[in-house]
Amino acid sequence: MHSGKRGNMKINKLQSRVLITLLVLCIATPAGIFLPMFFNAGDAWGEWSAQTVKELVGYVPAGLAKYSNVWKAPLADYTVNSTDTSVVHQSGYYIVSGIVGATATYLVMLLISKLIIRNGK
Repeated sequence: MHSGKRGNMKINKLQSRVLITLLVLCIATPAGIFLPMFFNAGDAWGEWSAQTVKELVGYVPAGLAKYSNVWKAPLADYTVNSTDTSVVHQSGYYIVSGIVGATATYLVMLLISKLIIRNGK
């Protein structure tokens, strides 16, 4: 028979692993700046506008055309200052953007896990 504390320890361990993984990914976010620069690719892979997709493949898929203007990112281009071209500053903006996104993800995961635990008893 398992006690409630033992069950919570497993969840806390999982939450810790998720948090550590998210923090590592936050620190790695500037790769989105450096890799396109290194390969002279322009944009980060998969972060293309509808216009860029049209230039790359010759057309814009219907779903992309329909939904491309539905969502506007809170930190567009991962920055708070789009005129600042410093790679060091942009890296910092990327990390801050990653931390904001990871924090939101972690809080949602924490809320969902609390609801699962509460409803599982």
